[in-house]
Amino acid sequence: MNNKKRFGPQPWIFPNPTVLVGTVVNGKPNFAPYAWCGITGGEPPTLAVGVRHERYTLKGIKQNLVFSVNVPSVDLLAETDYCGITSGAKVDKAKDCGFSVFYGTLDKVPLIKQCPVNLECEVLHMLNVGIHTLVIGKIVETHVSENCLTDGQPDIMKIKPFVYSRGPTARYNAVGDVLGQAFSAGKSLKKN
Repeated sequence: MNNKKRFGPQPWIFPNPTVLVGTVVNGKPNFAPYAWCGITGGEPPTLAVGVRHERYTLKGIKQNLVFSVNVPSVDLLAETDYCGITSGAKVDKAKDCGFSVFYGTLDKVPLIKQCPVNLECEVLHMLNVGIHTLVIGKIVETHVSENCLTDGQPDIMKIKPFVYSRGPTARYNAVGDVLGQAFSAGKSLKKN
């Protein structure tokens, strides 16, 4: 039997997606990485991001009630990390990282052209959950780089996202090998 060590309540789901949340704060685009982000519903399509109360990003979300979620590729690892170790209150992250910023359907929702996937979101709810505000956004438009499509659909192997992982040291990992086909790999366990 596998022994288990108890850690008490921890926010540990391995791994966490790495995204760049975009806002406009005081008229300037700003981006910050978040690993506490996930899809919360399909109809309407929604997602949630956990943002600490004191973060500059939350100021922009509250000012405009819209934000973006940009999925960076492994090619943007240094830029993504830089956006997390600096504050948009002190530096122009878009300029420093060489991001080509564009706007889609929603005003005041900055998107990063270099990121393969961009989601434009309207705030549906903001919920105080301890040291974080859980921001729930309705996805109103999705942009995917054409070179990241296979048969007209997003292809994770072309998008090349990376994930954040806790452990002995905090680190980023690339998405790896294909292990099997969804809705098929478990068929061998079905009883007739």
